[in-house]
Amino acid sequence: MGNLQRQELISRYGTAIAGLLLILFFAIFAPNFASGSNLINILKDTSTLAILSMGFALALTIAELDLSIAEVASLAAVVCGFLIQQEYHPALAALAALGVGTALGVFNGFGVTRLHVPSLIMTLGTAAIAKGLSFLITEGVAFVGSWPEAFTGLARGKTGGIPHLIVWLIAVTAFAWYLVKWTRTGAHMVATGEAEEAARLSGIRTARMKRIGLLLSGALAGVTAMLLAANLSSAAPGMAGDYFLYAIAAVLLGMTMFEPGKPNIAGTVFAALVLKVLGNGLVLLGAPYYIQDIMLGAIIIGSVAFSASVLKKAAFKV
Repeated sequence: MGNLQRQELISRYGTAIAGLLLILFFAIFAPNFASGSNLINILKDTSTLAILSMGFALALTIAELDLSIAEVASLAAVVCGFLIQQEYHPALAALAALGVGTALGVFNGFGVTRLHVPSLIMTLGTAAIAKGLSFLITEGVAFVGSWPEAFTGLARGKTGGIPHLIVWLIAVTAFAWYLVKWTRTGAHMVATGEAEEAARLSGIRTARMKRIGLLLSGALAGVTAMLLAANLSSAAPGMAGDYFLYAIAAVLLGMTMFEPGKPNIAGTVFAALVLKVLGNGLVLLGAPYYIQDIMLGAIIIGSVAFSASVLKKAAFKV
């Protein structure tokens, strides 16, 4: 194997191999890490983070930032929880969560493509609006109760022995991967993100691609909200707030593997798993809670340093 081939191999798979070694390390040294129940819990925890992260990745694919994902998810969960508390049909509550996320994704797309507001600013504004609406609806008090199994089963149930959260993760991953890799729309989204002006001159409707990317980001925030509310039987303002930096870190870390420098679905999902493994393993080893924050910050900085071009394009264009 030549030097170029070796460098290519390390570039594409080095981070993934490091992630596998991290899993092996915790399996050997962290008590009960390798138990079946703990591994299933890690996968279930990964599902909501990965789904939210894939929304951010799809927005970044068209070279736009969606910094509203966490607050949009929180608002969607609050609306969902309100309807459950008022004893509306669980299907309506689930659709409402998806609808809120999608609507705010459409709103972001409108602001970016029609009002020409940079996505960095547009989505920060949307996040503030969503946060305010969450407190308006709840008056600062969480919706908590004994919610119907028809709703909580969306996240807590099993199909063929497989937890529904893992089923959702597989389904959303398959959808996002197929969209990006095997559809004309996905190809046009990638072309728009990599070279917008060239894509426009070649006949691609770049504004439409941007609206689709931001719509999908909002929609997946809605799916995340539905699953969080169903799993926790509660909904509160800011309930998805802790996912914000982790979702960004998952996408950025994912850009260091498989398709280096590019947001990609496989890398995002594997990175989300690595982040959850890291958190779980550190807890089992008895590490102080703040170690996770320190390592998360280091991962974000290191990932951006590795693949800064796409992020700079999304964050600083006007």
